[in-house]
Amino acid sequence: MEIKTNDATRNRPLGDRVLDAPYVYANLPAFIKQVKEEKAWGQSDRNSITIFKSDNITIVLTALKEGAVIKDNTVDGFLSVQVLEGALKMETLEGDGDMGEQHMMIFHPGIPHSFEATLYTVLLLTTYDVKAS
Repeated sequence: MEIKTNDATRNRPLGDRVLDAPYVYANLPAFIKQVKEEKAWGQSDRNSITIFKSDNITIVLTALKEGAVIKDNTVDGFLSVQVLEGALKMETLEGDGDMGEQHMMIFHPGIPHSFEATLYTVLLLTTYDVKAS
């Protein structure tokens, strides 16, 4: 197995990390702290960091400021949205719902959805690409 890494950049000076290996350790509180301390967090209503990325699975930690919206989103693969902190208003074609801390929602490929952070919110987004298997 080829180990995949990410290098630090000017915008992410603490960006050196392993993205894919036989195992990848993720310190979620450290990643949350990191995204909130980066320049992008001060300039936008959100910031994200990829924690794991293989041919099939991508895991991204995303912090959203209150009022941040991800609108009319669809994913080619399966998607799980897990609220670690905060709260979301989730919109789907079947209706709207509220998600709080420790809530999770899973979507099949191609299902449209939108969400809005009703508080400062941290999400763990996982996509599984069924075509890559």
